[in-house]
Amino acid sequence: MHPGLVGEVRDLRSAASARRALLVEDALVLRPERSAPRAARHWVMQVVAGAGVGGAVNQVVELLAGEVVANAVVHGPESGQVRVEVAVEPDRIRVAVSDDGGGIPVAGHPEPSAPSGRGLALVEALAETWGTVPREGGGKTVWFEVHPEG
Repeated sequence: MHPGLVGEVRDLRSAASARRALLVEDALVLRPERSAPRAARHWVMQVVAGAGVGGAVNQVVELLAGEVVANAVVHGPESGQVRVEVAVEPDRIRVAVSDDGGGIPVAGHPEPSAPSGRGLALVEALAETWGTVPREGGGKTVWFEVHPEG
């Protein structure tokens, strides 16, 4: 079992006729630990590459997934889970990160000398679209989408 992994990785691949010609859909649940962003980046990179998306697009998705998971770990509760979902379709790659923390994250634009605070600014700059959705029962999901061809 991967360090920080709460449960097993569940493969949610759908039939080709389902949801906009879904190529792959998968989810990973992690503990909100310091190692979670690295584990999520590696896992997301593999899922996206397995769907046939490589190069710069895969690297952007990997980077942004790590930033959103890091945000969930830093600003979410120490207990609970961080759930990472990836859906690869012909016209989009969507990554959604859910945690049990409150509040709605916003992209900050810190001073150049600030030690942190650039994660969501990267998401805002590199993703086609992104947003935050409150979850029923508490918590939130931060998601972003990138086109598979850049």
